[in-house]
Amino acid sequence: MHRVLAARYPDAHCELDFTSPFQLLVATVLSAQTTDVRVNSVTPALFGTWLTPADLAGADREALEAVLRPVGFYRAKAASVQGLAARLVDAYGGEVPRRLEDLVTLPGVGRKTANVVRGDAFGLPGITVDTHVGRLSRRFGWTEQEDPVAVEDDLAALFPKSDWTPLSHRVIFHGRRTCHARRPACGACPLARDCPSYGVGETDPVKARALVKGLVQAGLE
Repeated sequence: MHRVLAARYPDAHCELDFTSPFQLLVATVLSAQTTDVRVNSVTPALFGTWLTPADLAGADREALEAVLRPVGFYRAKAASVQGLAARLVDAYGGEVPRRLEDLVTLPGVGRKTANVVRGDAFGLPGITVDTHVGRLSRRFGWTEQEDPVAVEDDLAALFPKSDWTPLSHRVIFHGRRTCHARRPACGACPLARDCPSYGVGETDPVKARALVKGLVQAGLE
């Protein structure tokens, strides 16, 4: 199934825009309960104003909240990213740590965010269990667990470490484009033959194809 997803999404990648581990860390924290597109719309102004962890730690809170307002929950997110910036300065010399145990001590950072940063900023293996990965892993029969850490453990037992980061991206791409939460496009899914959940969504090929988002990115154009 992973080989099929790799063929379907050969260019699967993190869809958050970033140029440094710090930018990816902040962007991932901001992505909670919103879209990557929305986050990408505010990060140019965010990082254009506050370039470093020290800058962000010392930012005027009202000015920061104004920039983050479009991503939702902007007050809580402003507190989180300013808090994590301050901890980076105080505990890590302004550098983003590579160890998961260190990353999860930062405000607003859990295992999901830590694995995104490790995988995409540092090239270290990590399984990112977001809502898509959790949902699809259960549909695929890879796990029966609901807890993200338990899902991560089950997937880690199924796949070699070298696959962990690309697997996460491919499953997320598939969840965003084809295997939707409410109405999966089963009739346009390359995993139809192997998926134990085939039929929970639209099976008619024409109707299913109409449900697929981003046909080019989903390998259908």
